[in-house]
Amino acid sequence: MKYIVSACLAGLSCRYDGKANPCQRVIDLIKEGQALPFCPEIFGGLSTPRPAAERKGSKVVTCKGQDVTTEFYKGALEGLKLAWIAGVREAILAARSPSCGSNQIYDGTFNKKLITGDGVFAQMLREDGFRVFIEEETHLITSGKERLG
Repeated sequence: MKYIVSACLAGLSCRYDGKANPCQRVIDLIKEGQALPFCPEIFGGLSTPRPAAERKGSKVVTCKGQDVTTEFYKGALEGLKLAWIAGVREAILAARSPSCGSNQIYDGTFNKKLITGDGVFAQMLREDGFRVFIEEETHLITSGKERLG
């Protein structure tokens, strides 16, 4: 096993809106036995569908003003534990997500404005030494066993 991946990229309907965001390269890695799908929001105890959420500093709030920071951090911690158990040290995560976004996330105003930052899960993985990619970077992955760069 090489990667932990956002479950929505695997085609699982776990996004906030109840939809999936399938990425064929991620699906192929799972079929090759190289990737493990995971959804931090689900493991944090949130339902699908659920109100949209964005990071606002160290907090995560929904578009309805509900603080869901605890659920996001709980799910991220469970994902980190799962990655360690599975022996993976790299992740392919959903871009711009308040959990999985890497390098760019929405600013917490729900106006689709992007800022520099990471989602809770991406940040936790990165702080623990993982390499984090988003689905838009899967061209960097040449096979389940090697990577360019």
